[in-house]
Amino acid sequence: MQKRLWFVLIMGILISSVVAACGASTNQPAAGLQMAPESQLPLQIKNAPATVKEAYRFAVANPELMKEIPCFCGCVAGGHKSNYACYVNEDGSPAGILQYDDHALGCGICVDITLDVMKMVQEGKTVDAMRAVVNQRYGSFGPSTDGAK
Repeated sequence: MQKRLWFVLIMGILISSVVAACGASTNQPAAGLQMAPESQLPLQIKNAPATVKEAYRFAVANPELMKEIPCFCGCVAGGHKSNYACYVNEDGSPAGILQYDDHALGCGICVDITLDVMKMVQEGKTVDAMRAVVNQRYGSFGPSTDGAK
């Protein structure tokens, strides 16, 4: 199990690096998306690759949607209940204070799921349609957080 977690972490970092190198500049978020201000992010997230930073900004600004989106990176073993939990720690935070989770900083699966959701929001897909796409694309990567709700 320990080797698998290290493998997932290393692969996530590699995928994030490739995506960041090949991805478009994201100083301007994709049109029509609700994004949290970059100034709200902790320094380590501000310094992350552009795609990772964009995924954090989107997740933070869209908690109700992202709580409905499953994750398949194996984070369910750490208590995550949705893709949102890869970005924001919902346990133990005082009311109204956002506590960032650094999990998605090194997990390409989490970030890829969020980037896919961002694209689907722009396409006008429903939450059910988004969940179906995420389940189909990422279901083979690991256990789903769906059962953790």
